[in-house]
Parts: sequence; C-alpha cells; structure tokens
Amino acid sequence: MPRYTALIDVPGWGQIGVTVTVKGLAAVLWGESATRARRGLSGKADTPTTAALRCSANRWLVHLQEYLSGHRRHFPMEIAWETLPPFQRQVLQAVAAIPYAETRTYGQIAAASGHPRAARAVGQAVARNPMPLVIPCHRVVAANGSLGGYSGPGGLATKARLLALEQGAPEATQ
Repeated sequence: MPRYTALIDVPGWGQIGVTVTVKGLAAVLWGESATRARRGLSGKADTPTTAALRCSANRWLVHLQEYLSGHRRHFPMEIAWETLPPFQRQVLQAVAAIPYAETRTYGQIAAASGHPRAARAVGQAVARNPMPLVIPCHRVVAANGSLGGYSGPGGLATKARLLALEQGAPEATQ
C-alpha cells in the first residue's frame, strides 16, 4: 500500500511528522522517529496517489500544529486502523475515545477494550502507540492517579505538559 511521509518543525515541540496511506494516518513521527524519517526521505516523482497522500499528510501536520498550540481538540481525519494488530487496535480505539482534557486508567481502558483483566498488556499496547497525540496515550494514567509511563519524547515531563495543554495552562504551549 502506498505511503507518504512529511515532517515539520513545531516551535516548542520539535520535529513532528506523519505517515499516511490511502486508508488514513498510519504513524505520527516525533523525536527520534522523526529524525530517522527525515534521513530516509528523498524526492519522488508525483503520481495522482502521492499527490493525494501529500495533501492528506499536510492537512494532518496542520492539525497537529493546531493541537500543540492549544487550538484543536480533536482530529476529524481518518486513521488507518487496519495497520495495527487486533489487540492493539482495540486498545487504541478505546484510548482514542477518551475526551479532550480527561484521563482514564489503564484498567478502565482494559475494560473498555473488552479485556478487563489485561491492564498490563494494555500498558504495553499503549506504549507502542504509533500515532501519539492523535491517539492520546498521554491521557492514560495509573490507577493511583500518577502519570504512569510515557514512551514519547521527553517522557513523563512531556506527558504532564500535554495534559496541562489540554487543561488550558498557558505555560504548556511555550
């Protein structure tokens, strides 16, 4: 299936990228994954498919910039769910349903995804989320209310910053 990857620099957040297919978003690249993607990009001849994918990628990048500047609460475009293994897809679909500025525990996500006794496996599926920010794994917290983990760039400090952004804290967008 054809894929297209595009990257931008987002002030205050670093390099962000996306990989899209004709089915929708397949990956959000951030931190080291964006750096690796930039090294692998090369000019390719446009076809009608790559032109459409480029347009989709650019729209995703605008949406991500808007989100990170505090001006977007949801992402209205398609996600390529079929690129994920079934268990991870179920988990990440439950994570995607968490409303803006709210959190859920790993146990709540396990129950919502149909696997009520699999909170640890849910944690592993969330840690391998290929579409951070869009599928808001930063909204998943530990049962005791602590942040739990965050495998994105900057670790828990970034998770706290994203949660603060969603709560409207002005320092979160700086």
